[in-house]
Amino acid sequence: MSYLGVGVSPGNVPVYHGTNLKVIDRRVRVAELVLRCLICGLSVLAAVLVGTDTQIKEIFTIQKKARFTDMKALVFLVAANGITAAYSLVQGVRCVVGMVRGSVLFSKPLALAIFSGDQALAYLNVAAVGAAAQSAAFAKLGQTKLQWMVICNMYGKFCNQI
Repeated sequence: MSYLGVGVSPGNVPVYHGTNLKVIDRRVRVAELVLRCLICGLSVLAAVLVGTDTQIKEIFTIQKKARFTDMKALVFLVAANGITAAYSLVQGVRCVVGMVRGSVLFSKPLALAIFSGDQALAYLNVAAVGAAAQSAAFAKLGQTKLQWMVICNMYGKFCNQI
């Protein structure tokens, strides 16, 4: 006898057999493929936007060009986005091949490797964005105690775009 008087013992768990697993599996595969393609596209877009942003400042007769390579945190950000785009492209191809072949991922070690790769790249991107944000804050606000001047006064367009 159960607490609520329902009479279901722990060994008698009701199971609903009416779901169509093929439909659910297809929807999950399509959702994964869409997310992988979205991640790949956004990573490429971020890498291109940061990598191609420049500004030329002329001081008297000297021209100085601000690029993402001048700040190591932005180089790290572009590299992390490139790695993420490549990984997402490879995983997207894996998804398409799995959908065409109709195979299901039953290998636990492979699933764990994919999950671990996704986690590692998520942490890599968080670290890259955090480093770029910190560097951008120093460029925008400066640091008087360390005698770092505000750089965004000279390269306002570049700083705002980054």
